Parts: sequence; structure tokens; C-alpha cells
Amino acid sequence: MGQAKCESCGMGIEKGRYCQYCADEKGNLKPFEALFSRMVDWAIKNDGKLDRASAERNTLKHMSTLPAWKDHPRVVAAQQS
Repeated sequence: MGQAKCESCGMGIEKGRYCQYCADEKGNLKPFEALFSRMVDWAIKNDGKLDRASAERNTLKHMSTLPAWKDHPRVVAAQQS
């Protein structure tokens, strides 16, 4: 049996829908802007050659594959452009 994945970022988790970084203390999904910013910052940190605009595009593309965000207006708009 494969490891579950966070529906917000795709990180491996043991149980639930969201990882410790994407959920608040009650287990609810944190707001889009907070998580988007965190994911963009993570991408830039892990790829020193990536500029912010590219990191944002890549993050929106990644988020379009995740259940929590695939229908979010900002993610949908990015896929249409």
C-alpha cells in the first residue's frame, strides 16, 4: 500500500487529508495565498537558479494536479493563460 499524499502540496503523510504545513491546528486547510507563498519560497530555496516568476508558474502548475487546489480560481486562470 502506498503512502498517502497531502491533498494540498503532495507531500507524503501518514493519515488525514493535509500535512502539518498545510493544515491549521484543527486540521483545516490554510488559506490559498499563505500556502502558495510558502510553496513558491520553498521552490526558490531548493533551486537557486529559479526566479520568482518561474517559481510561481511552476507552483501553480503543480497545484493544478492537487485535489485541494485544482478548481481554485487562481490555479484555473493560470492554466488558461
